Amino acid sequence: MPQPSVVSPAAPQARPPVPEVVPAVAPERSALSRDIGDYYARVETTMLRQGLLRIDNGGPDTPFNERQLAENFVRIALFEEYDSSGDRIVARQTASRLHRWDESIRMEVEFGATVDPAQASLDRRAITTYAARLGSLTGVDVTQVESGGNFNVFVVNEEERRALGPRLQQLIPGISASAIRTVTELPRSSYCLVFAFDPQSDGTYERAVAVVRAEHPNLLRLSCFHEELAQAMGLANDSPAARPSIFNDDEEFALLTGHDEMLLRMLYDPRLKPGMTADVAAPIVTQIAAEMVGGNS
Repeated sequence: MPQPSVVSPAAPQARPPVPEVVPAVAPERSALSRDIGDYYARVETTMLRQGLLRIDNGGPDTPFNERQLAENFVRIALFEEYDSSGDRIVARQTASRLHRWDESIRMEVEFGATVDPAQASLDRRAITTYAARLGSLTGVDVTQVESGGNFNVFVVNEEERRALGPRLQQLIPGISASAIRTVTELPRSSYCLVFAFDPQSDGTYERAVAVVRAEHPNLLRLSCFHEELAQAMGLANDSPAARPSIFNDDEEFALLTGHDEMLLRMLYDPRLKPGMTADVAAPIVTQIAAEMVGGNS
């Protein structure tokens, strides 16, 4: 009769060594990029010493009434900051139409290879949190995606920004050479930028691309996220009269203020429609501003 096999217990095996977790390290930045980073660190320090880049949301020193809110909205939402002139994009205030999103935003954030992974993680969280705030203010569904986005946010160092041309052409077929040059030849005086695209010329945005310099110190880069992402919602212009506001080139405020939240809610009020001109929108804007200020007084 067959005997049962006797199986000796296996000798205990030594556990395989636990692989060492090596933190991700970005390739070293160029000397030029490091020099630019030092420059913007000095810029931020100087601004703070001058009382700029405020994060206090305004106060008794920045009052505004319903008339000012309405005038600020018209200037910021119904005029453009830049104009295409020949083969260049130049700073020139031009009358426009009301622009906004009528579809969900799929936000895709891309970092240059030389961006420090720890900083990229902080940036991604900041962008995600702020994008959700913009969605709540406007009613637009804003989600974060890994690919296939219709709103691309690039955080890149100098050489990476200069090389963005092919990627922009891939994302936006037919993008103008002037728009690409605006990105790749960005002067130091420009901290960041955004393009929003209205392919049907009906006031409805379908794509946007924001570019933020990764060389910025923390507050300056956060101010770029706040301004560029909010501008891409449809507040495309700046006004020297807007206060307290990030939509003012004086850099007094670094982060979206209560005044700016009102502008965003006004922009997406259903009484306003994409494509409206200033003349048509102004009476409606006046009414909405009165409701906004009256409800917050």
